[in-house]
Amino acid sequence: MELAAPLVSKLREQAARFRELTEYLSSPEAAADARKMPTLLRLRGSLEAVAKLSDELDLLLSRRADAQKLLLDSDPQMRQYAREELQQLEAEESSFDARVKDALIAEPEDFKRKVIVEVRAGTGGDEASLFVGDLFKLYQRYIDAKGWRLELFEATPSEVGGFKEVIFGVEGDRVWSKLRFESGGHRVQRVPATEAQGRIHTSAATVAVLPEAEEVELEIRDQDLRIDTMRAGGAGGQHVNKTESAVRITHIPTNTVVVCMDEKSQHKNRARAMRVLRTRLLEAERQRLHDERSLLRKTQVGSGDRNARIRTYNWPQSRMTDHRLGQNFSLEQVLAGKLDAALEALEAQDREERIKRL
Repeated sequence: MELAAPLVSKLREQAARFRELTEYLSSPEAAADARKMPTLLRLRGSLEAVAKLSDELDLLLSRRADAQKLLLDSDPQMRQYAREELQQLEAEESSFDARVKDALIAEPEDFKRKVIVEVRAGTGGDEASLFVGDLFKLYQRYIDAKGWRLELFEATPSEVGGFKEVIFGVEGDRVWSKLRFESGGHRVQRVPATEAQGRIHTSAATVAVLPEAEEVELEIRDQDLRIDTMRAGGAGGQHVNKTESAVRITHIPTNTVVVCMDEKSQHKNRARAMRVLRTRLLEAERQRLHDERSLLRKTQVGSGDRNARIRTYNWPQSRMTDHRLGQNFSLEQVLAGKLDAALEALEAQDREERIKRL
């Protein structure tokens, strides 16, 4: 069996890490620190497939060695059995290399079931805010079709019926591994309703998809926070006139500000705002430590300019172009929330890029 030596080395190394984590998680020390448990369990889960493949490799190598010995046996029947066993092994080993690569390129984030999505208007004024509304509806439809759960954190409406900004959380199976490809600049080309001469305008929005941070992943000190409450804006009514339910949290060391006002409960708004803040701060830390990785916020979002794009949504030609793939997709299908064709192609492309980095 010919498996590249570097792959075997990484397979053995990660399998050893899996065994270490398994042993540690059963210890009294791990049980005493319940806050770290979810992170460690997720890391162990990401290594489980590698550990099984390491055991499978040992079995395949043992079977091949035994079969090759039998080829030298004086009994013709044993030699025939050895030849059949080697043929069977070749069939089994043909897919083993690909399975090893898939397991080795997996990262702990791939298993995250929660993300926070931030969609903001870029270049284009009112038309850009309308486009944010279109993107939000698109994602709502896709999330509903997947059976995931959407939780709205913050929505800042524009005067023309769109949104300047929408922030929401999504929870479900394979959420991060799918939605991470939406991060970047999105461009729209169409004739605005306010355009009297029928000229096509170009506007932009930015999307950032961030794996939601857990409390254990980042320590935020109370003394580093300034928390303000205010009356929620919006359409008015008794609630917004009488109750200071909106919450603004400022992380003083980084001047990171999060506002949440979607809930009538100040307690719920505060909890949601802290989730967004924690996720933003953790992403900023990832950027500082791993600024070469493509999931970084600045790389994802770019400047918000219409030219910093990963996608173009062209209304006159009824197509969506994903520039990373160089492919066109039906705009009607995409707006209906049918993103799987594009996302599966991006997953395949990402897999090849990860394999090259092994």
